Amino acid sequence: MRAKNSIIQNIDWVLFWTFTALVLMGWFNIYAATYNEEHQSIFDMSQSYGKQVIWIVTSYAMIWVVMMLDPRFFTRLAYPIYGFCMLLLVGVLFFGTEIKGAKSWYTLGSFSFQPSEIAKYGTALALTFYLSNLGKKFQGFFTRVKAFLILILPAALIMLQPDTGSVLVYAAFIFVMYREGLSGNILLFGLAAAALFVLALLLNNTTFELPFNLVINGHVTMIIVIGIICLTLYYLFQKVKGIRIALAAVFIFIAGYIYLVDFAFNNVLKPHQQARINELLGIQSDPTGAGYNVHQSMIAIGSGGTFGKGFLQGTQTKFNFVPEQSTDFIFCTVGEEWGFMGSLVVIVLFLVMLFRIIILAERQRSKFSRIYGYCVASIFFFHLAINIGMTIGLAPVIGIPLPFFSYGGSSLWAFTILLFTFIKMDSERMHILS
Repeated sequence: MRAKNSIIQNIDWVLFWTFTALVLMGWFNIYAATYNEEHQSIFDMSQSYGKQVIWIVTSYAMIWVVMMLDPRFFTRLAYPIYGFCMLLLVGVLFFGTEIKGAKSWYTLGSFSFQPSEIAKYGTALALTFYLSNLGKKFQGFFTRVKAFLILILPAALIMLQPDTGSVLVYAAFIFVMYREGLSGNILLFGLAAAALFVLALLLNNTTFELPFNLVINGHVTMIIVIGIICLTLYYLFQKVKGIRIALAAVFIFIAGYIYLVDFAFNNVLKPHQQARINELLGIQSDPTGAGYNVHQSMIAIGSGGTFGKGFLQGTQTKFNFVPEQSTDFIFCTVGEEWGFMGSLVVIVLFLVMLFRIIILAERQRSKFSRIYGYCVASIFFFHLAINIGMTIGLAPVIGIPLPFFSYGGSSLWAFTILLFTFIKMDSERMHILS
């Protein structure tokens, strides 16, 4: 049995200290975002910043447990852990506490736990185990379907809560599949579908006037244009075998997709979600309603200037102009009090973590460890890009936390276990050959 001190020697200290720096910076920003002059001690357990100390300390305890485990624990129990996470997601639908319209939390006294956070970890392990046991390439229709089913099950259960933001995180796993051999055409198809989705929304309530007093709506116009494009392509490539059937199928699919987008937007999404998307796309402007959070967040970040207003000096922060400022909108506290330079430091630290994870993933001798590393990087990247993007008006407000910064034990524990499971695998890379 290897000596325990070998674990400490082989641990990647770049990731460890980057993690520690981000956690401490997050803690001080939670303190700034929820500062109460009557409770000035940062260790005051009656305040959110005092409670965050508990989550931080227990996170380091979890790190110790993870680092003591045999790395085979994660491969052998990948599916059982995934199954347990699915049970938690099912259970919260029946026994969970509804908060802000979503039944996403288990509550016991003052303690709350959100299973959708830990479900990302279970899904990462299950997908990794499945992909690592395939052949050299990720090929075959049913092979891909099985991989997507691993993602669809937790996403569907979370959607029933409903928690749209957490559902969208599962899209990040597409990067893992791409690294393992998923065709780039599928990524292009996804980007094309996203572009068509946005265009369909932009033209949702638009009409066009034609000669002879004819008026058609935006969706009909899109379908006519696509039909003209398909007819043109058929004229140019009519000698290609099967082109008629292919173009007909493309036309029918796109036309159906356009009306599906319209149906989903008007009948599936809730009014506040519709309003947020319309605000983001510039279809409507409501700075006192749907766009209030983002509007106030942008004011806070912009007012920070180059070097910020100083710790505990943020006016937007101090007077609670930005809702959810200690959770989803924690980055606007960074921007207001630390300014552009402080925000840059935070982003650089996250990028260091992401690039370091990818570098370590590529040096793994175990396929399982490499794939898992990309799962971790993909999840962190999605959270970072979307959370910061929504605070500056570049992404829809979907309510996902900024790793290690947003207040709460569920997300901090999940991100910690997610990261240090990979660090554990990397520390044992010389001993793991399969």
